[in-house]
Amino acid sequence: MHLENALFYYSPITDRPPLRWPDGKRVAVYVGLNVEHFLLDRPSTSIWPGTADLVPDALNYGWRDYGPRVGVWRITEILDRHGVRASVLLNSDVVHHNPQIIKAGLERDWAWLAHGQTNSILQAAMDEDQERAMLTRVVDTIAGATGRRPRGWMGPGLTETFNTPALLAELGVTYVLDWTNDDQPYPLNVPGMLSVPYTVELNDLGLFARGTSGQEFVQIVKDQHEQLSADSEHGGRVMALALHPFVTGQAFRAKYLDQALAHLAAQPDTWLTTSDDIADHYRRTVQEHH
Repeated sequence: MHLENALFYYSPITDRPPLRWPDGKRVAVYVGLNVEHFLLDRPSTSIWPGTADLVPDALNYGWRDYGPRVGVWRITEILDRHGVRASVLLNSDVVHHNPQIIKAGLERDWAWLAHGQTNSILQAAMDEDQERAMLTRVVDTIAGATGRRPRGWMGPGLTETFNTPALLAELGVTYVLDWTNDDQPYPLNVPGMLSVPYTVELNDLGLFARGTSGQEFVQIVKDQHEQLSADSEHGGRVMALALHPFVTGQAFRAKYLDQALAHLAAQPDTWLTTSDDIADHYRRTVQEHH
């Protein structure tokens, strides 16, 4: 007995009605900025597996903790320089532990997406009632701190249960980033719910863990934009750039993020936007007319 995917149907990108971005732009670009909180006594993303099972694990915890203390501020400065509003993938625990980051984001009108409570606890293995209570707490916490309810979701580690999209819809969330399988938004088989493109490929965590250099990162960003721009002759495309402050926020990588964003900002066919605005535009122009 094999499980078939009931959340969405197969839809080849060649068979869809054309997607048009505002002002004739071809590629909608957003920066998915992972702003996360990690628990001291749980393993999570690690730079060195040798100590990952220790409590406390000063090496890996400290590496991750560079993000809220230093890295996010360096990235914020670069985003500001290029007029980029972040789409923040926010662990709700950040509200309690790093309120200065929330304040800085509010001053910049960043978009806030719910990203679970902490990246030390994945979404799987909860029953429906547990998950509903947790998601409600996450969404309410973010809404209370930012003044608006998050419209987007990405699970910690891109994890969901079979109930997650429907439970999110109950809470007024209208799109998820977890299914990184497309260059355009598409509807899920949950009323009112979209999938919006995110990326595990154009993602600093994966790229730099594999030894990608700063110069190679800039070239990868350019190559991604160039191909999506060519593809968009047949309908607009989405380019997500996924960043983690403890990775790209490192001093020796900062100038390469600066160069990558300078390139994207200089492209006349690029709509530098947020995942919220991408979802809204798709809903308004594609879903309502088909």
